[in-house]
Amino acid sequence: MKISYNWLKQFLKTDWNSEETAALLTDLGLEVEVVEKYQSVKGGLEGIVVGHVLTCVPHPDADRLKLTTVDLGTGTPIQIVCGAANVDAGQKVPVATIGTVLYDKEGAAFTIKKGKIRGQESHGMICAEDELGLGTSHDGIMILDASLVPGTKASEVFKIENDEVFEIGLTPNRADAMSHLGTARDLRAGLLQSGVNVELITPSVSNFRVDMRTLKIDTIIEETTLAPRYCGVTISGITVKPSPSWLQDRLKAIGINPKNNIVDVTNYVLHELGQPLHAFDASKINGKIIVKTVPAGTKFTTLDDVERTLHEEDLMICDEKGPLCIAGVFGGKNSGVSEHTTSIFLESAYFNPVSIRKTAKRHQLNTDASFRFERGIDPTITAYALKRAAILIQEMAGGEITSDVSDVYQKKIEDFSVFLNFANVAKIIGQEIPKDTIKQILVSLEIKVNSISEAGLGLTIPSYRVDVQREIDVIEEILRVYGYNNISFSKKFNATVSNSPRNEDYKLQNIIATQLNSQGFNEMMANSLTTASYVQLSDMLKEEYNVTMLNPLSNDLATLRQSLLFSGLEALSYNINRKNSDLKLFEFGKTYHKFLSGFEEHKHLTLFLTGNRNQESWTSAQKPSDFFLFKGYVDAILARFGIQKTQNSPVTSDVFSEGIAIGTGHNALVEFGVVKKSILKHFGIKQEVFYADFNWDVIIKMISSKIKFVEIPKYPEVRRDLALLIDQSVTYDNIYAIARKTEKTLLKDINLFDVYEGQNLPEGKKSYALSFIIQDSTKTLTDAQIDKIMGKLQHNFESELGAILR
Repeated sequence: MKISYNWLKQFLKTDWNSEETAALLTDLGLEVEVVEKYQSVKGGLEGIVVGHVLTCVPHPDADRLKLTTVDLGTGTPIQIVCGAANVDAGQKVPVATIGTVLYDKEGAAFTIKKGKIRGQESHGMICAEDELGLGTSHDGIMILDASLVPGTKASEVFKIENDEVFEIGLTPNRADAMSHLGTARDLRAGLLQSGVNVELITPSVSNFRVDMRTLKIDTIIEETTLAPRYCGVTISGITVKPSPSWLQDRLKAIGINPKNNIVDVTNYVLHELGQPLHAFDASKINGKIIVKTVPAGTKFTTLDDVERTLHEEDLMICDEKGPLCIAGVFGGKNSGVSEHTTSIFLESAYFNPVSIRKTAKRHQLNTDASFRFERGIDPTITAYALKRAAILIQEMAGGEITSDVSDVYQKKIEDFSVFLNFANVAKIIGQEIPKDTIKQILVSLEIKVNSISEAGLGLTIPSYRVDVQREIDVIEEILRVYGYNNISFSKKFNATVSNSPRNEDYKLQNIIATQLNSQGFNEMMANSLTTASYVQLSDMLKEEYNVTMLNPLSNDLATLRQSLLFSGLEALSYNINRKNSDLKLFEFGKTYHKFLSGFEEHKHLTLFLTGNRNQESWTSAQKPSDFFLFKGYVDAILARFGIQKTQNSPVTSDVFSEGIAIGTGHNALVEFGVVKKSILKHFGIKQEVFYADFNWDVIIKMISSKIKFVEIPKYPEVRRDLALLIDQSVTYDNIYAIARKTEKTLLKDINLFDVYEGQNLPEGKKSYALSFIIQDSTKTLTDAQIDKIMGKLQHNFESELGAILR
């Protein structure tokens, strides 16, 4: 939101500079993100002075140029070469002196320099109005008033508007501050707390009067819950034309392009008071104004020339023939003000915020009016803002007010009542604030004090403060105006030691996140909202399990995700398309499911690996990531948590072309493997992607908080190798299980260090080279003991797997 400081000073007569004011607004909760300079004419006409043309003769070497001598008030006339046909002796003209910076139509700067034109020196430039930014004409130079004194600054002649604009990062709850009046109201409270007593000056509407009652347009409100208050008035005999420069400057300063005097006034009052207005061409209204909903499917063309299909809940401003405007959101093409308009019906209303928000989102419209209506405006100023706008329109466009103000307000929106307990104020803030200071702050915020007791205050909150409805909200108001920086804190240091469990979720997440980060992984956070159609990519996911949003922002964010895979693939695709194809990502997140028994959430940890495992270097060749590298990352996570005695099984999820599931008993811990190409194709990914999905909830339950300490063995370990010729169908898991069953005590580790398939081997066979680590923690093993163990292993491999020792 942009706030003009000059405009703000119309409400508060303050001599504070912009930096002090910005700091105070920020302390009050209206965070000023930046303060920008604004000039009604770019450059502020710096270096432009009034010149008196003393002589004007043809250029000796150019037919279309003239030599002039110009008095700039310095006592020494200068020579300027000018190409304008209308330049002549005796004129007062604007002159850009040497060093002046001017701007072309595209806003590009150029500097006036001393130079020679066709052999004649030129010490400046006599300017046309478009060269100065004062208009669009380039027919000739500007001729100024003959009474002006040479040397007078052009900025004084044309009254350049110099302003400073606050860019305020307004939070959604501060609907009351969405105007210059609202910001001034807050600023006044802050100034009072700083010891500066200023009066809040609001625009007067005492001059409003009905000139004649010749154009009455009745209003009927059919949907009183959606339009609690609706005001209107007619103005006839107007002339639609450009607004005066002061009004245009006010709008330009806050980033609004002026259109015509009628539209500009409605925009001006919107940003001045926070009340949206709409002007209808009265000649295009057939009969009465009717505020109602229309049947679903009704077609309506808005001001942007787009035909929209209306919803049965869209509130519309209609006449007896059909819709004229989407209430509180956007006007209609066929009822708007044009240059031919001579009479208008001016609307000022309070609409239901929820209804306006739904309509705006439904039609993907975000206007200044809807922005305010959907957050809640002040229902008490509806008629006041209408009168304010009507007076301004008469000033800008002439005309007469030709009807009484119609004000339909069947059920008044009441103020809120809150009791403020002094003890709670001190408890929440952590410091006792004087009671008189509390009352002063509340009164400065237009919160009425109805009753006073030793315990607290009985308060009435204005209806426009939709964010202040509870005692805690009032305490927050007191604190922000009193000043967070004014709250003292004790120098005494207090510390407590809490007995928190070691297996808290966030601690375990940090452990694994640190481990993965050290292995080159980056953490990602994807939106829990996703596209509903993603479930169609896997038979394991069901559309009926989708948890859908009642009022989604878009179709792409309509459903809570059932899997973290697809949001991860979106991230991979985004990076790959931007030439970042070597990726290691992980995410902690939840999936959401709707079952007959109710809604469920499940916590997951997912890993993604794609591209090369290392960067290109002259010392080492690039090597693509593979399944076994990825399996190592997965195993390392389970090992870090001390999860042992797991079983491997084929993966059940159909998102993998190949993969492994690791579990213990009936608990599935993780599924990982290569993502199917058909799924990758949906995201435009052409390279191999490895994906792991950890069931975090199960892992948390399995982790034991007990720590076991084992003494480091004193006695040496022994390694023995076997090279086995086995069938192609035999897996490493088969060998591992037999080895563990054969020797449970002394066999410490088994490792597969070579696999060979190819020439010199019988068909259907392969060769595994395995190492076995044997160790006794109580004594040194003898050769006889070692040979006995290896003999048992060889025998069992031969008998159970048909293995042959190579």
